[in-house]
Amino acid sequence: MWEQNYLPVANNLGYSTLVAAIPLLILFFMLGVKRKPSWMAGLTALGVALVLAVAVFGMPIGPAGASIVYGAAFGMFPIGWIVIASLILYRVTVETGQFEIIKDSIGALSDDRRLQAVLIGFAFGAFIEGAAGFGTPVAVAAAMLTGLGFSPFYAAFICLVANTAPVAFGSLGIPVVTLAGANISGLPLDALSAMTGRFCALIALIIPAYMVIIMSGFKRSLEVLPPVMACAITFAGVLFGVTNYIGPEVAVILASIAALAAMVLAMKIWKPKQVFRLEGDVAVSTEGHKHTAGEILSAWSPYVLLVIFVLVWRYRPIQDALNSLSVAIQVPGLHNLITRMPPITAEASAYGAVYNFQWLSAAGTSCFLAAFVASLGLGMSIGNFFGVCGRVLKQLSLPLLTIASVLGLAFLMNYAGMTSTLGLAFAATGTLFPFFSALLGWIGVFLTGSDTSSNALFGNLQVVTANALGLNPVLTASTNAATGVMGKMISLQSIAVAVAATGMASSEEGKLFRVTLKHSIALALFMAVLTMIFAYVLPHWVPQVTP
Repeated sequence: MWEQNYLPVANNLGYSTLVAAIPLLILFFMLGVKRKPSWMAGLTALGVALVLAVAVFGMPIGPAGASIVYGAAFGMFPIGWIVIASLILYRVTVETGQFEIIKDSIGALSDDRRLQAVLIGFAFGAFIEGAAGFGTPVAVAAAMLTGLGFSPFYAAFICLVANTAPVAFGSLGIPVVTLAGANISGLPLDALSAMTGRFCALIALIIPAYMVIIMSGFKRSLEVLPPVMACAITFAGVLFGVTNYIGPEVAVILASIAALAAMVLAMKIWKPKQVFRLEGDVAVSTEGHKHTAGEILSAWSPYVLLVIFVLVWRYRPIQDALNSLSVAIQVPGLHNLITRMPPITAEASAYGAVYNFQWLSAAGTSCFLAAFVASLGLGMSIGNFFGVCGRVLKQLSLPLLTIASVLGLAFLMNYAGMTSTLGLAFAATGTLFPFFSALLGWIGVFLTGSDTSSNALFGNLQVVTANALGLNPVLTASTNAATGVMGKMISLQSIAVAVAATGMASSEEGKLFRVTLKHSIALALFMAVLTMIFAYVLPHWVPQVTP
């Protein structure tokens, strides 16, 4: 059994950290400087990481290759499967002509692009995040905004920014539930839910207005202040209340429903004096495009079915029954053949590698079935439906390669101990650790594309380091989840999902990365400063846990 070595270069943390960071630097260089497609950047970084894992970190070649295969398989299913199913659902609405009615129904509320972006990108996307997560909201919301007339690039960009506040409680609270696990942080779920909810409520107050300022500037953002603030305050208030007094599971679902209702009501009774449209955007009048309530309900039926299927899939008795049909595969050549060492874990422990092929209980399956049932209800033949599936698969070939390569990279770095070396470097910052503990979560989500995975990766390290420094571990563990979401918008998996859903050329992935990067960094730094304030100025606002 191979033991991870976190200081392979001269037994020095600084040198070892520089080596461990090389694959990430290559990703940034390929995307941000050389402007290469993300699939090319992912494969290049993966190749370099493989060499470093074997030659420097001493990982045996067999487990190294197995970890790449494991990561790629996870990238294809369940993550790639969600992207495929979401895009199929969208294409069904387009090819049956229903998306035109959806467009008219949203246009009847407002032609203002800022309000459409907040309504669909933030509020509706948050609902999908709360129910399904794992890339579904970006795929669905970005495709919808593209259909409404947003440029594919802008739709992808604005949805990546929007998909932040709800992520820590996405997929029925899975990231926080995972963080509370006995083998991760071991902290009480209610304390983690409360503190993460306080962070995310503050994020939710900012993001809708931040989106509008990005789109139109500060001065013109004031033109739509009432509905935007109605959405933000309602979402934040409900999120805070549910996470602090009920729990994490339905927090985002309830908050997004309340926000949607509040915003639609505000849009009904208040209209901006000047309608904002994007550069090159042509105003589309809804005059002459009035539809009956039945027509509108029929047009929205694919998304209504999506919500129904996702919630039914998440109903615990049904979920348990579906999971009983899943296949758990112990990854050959990897499972329990690597030992994780302190301080990453409390004691030396085998690193498991079990690939759960949840073919029926996966969120992507519920989305695919919703698309299939919707196609039948809208009169599409089975042959045409599978024709849509074939065209979607062809469209997604390169994005799926990106997802597979980046997840292969993330899993390789995890099993080689390279990610843990980066974590230990952050942990060595002493009194500044609250600041860097936030950035650690950000790095974790950038690497893995998942707040859940980042919490599983760094949750224990956050707790061990906080206890050693005399800090509240609830704070550092919670900021791992809450600040990690800022890395979601620059993770290559998220970018690949957005590009695929909007039909953008893969060559634009580097541009999308560069544009979102500055916003991701700015928001992550804001959260890092906020964490320092909670640590040293307002520690009594952090839930206390008796050792």
